[in-house]
Amino acid sequence: MKIDVKNWDIIKCLQKNARLSNAEIGRKVGLSSPAVAERIKKLEDYGILKGYIAEVSHTKTGYQLKAMITLRAFMGRLQPFLIKVSEFKEVINCYRITGNENIIMEVVLKDQIHLQEFIDRLITYGEVKTHIILSNLIENNPITNYTQLDRVKI
Repeated sequence: MKIDVKNWDIIKCLQKNARLSNAEIGRKVGLSSPAVAERIKKLEDYGILKGYIAEVSHTKTGYQLKAMITLRAFMGRLQPFLIKVSEFKEVINCYRITGNENIIMEVVLKDQIHLQEFIDRLITYGEVKTHIILSNLIENNPITNYTQLDRVKI
């Protein structure tokens, strides 16, 4: 599927606020509500729009620490970790990466004791490095069509 300028405009609107009505998006991008609905359906069908999620505050839900943790797996421990990681409820994002480390995880934790207990569970799989997140400089930045100037002002 070709992502034309109008599709990019729709994507930009949805990334900014996925709860906008088709009529509101249509006013912003210069299309009718049915045309917007048809384009959104096609973007969903092709897997370009993968879903709609709620953003939840980790601090207001009782998780006072957010951290990035890297893991450099011990010989023979990567595959067992890949199987186990989905059971760790603290992990909100996990990536297999290149470089000296094999894994990078974004985690939310209640406090330093929770962090210590979580690290203790990880060290059986490899060398762990922890980076406490102090603040977010950029979060959920929209994917943009870099070949076109931004046409839709949100």
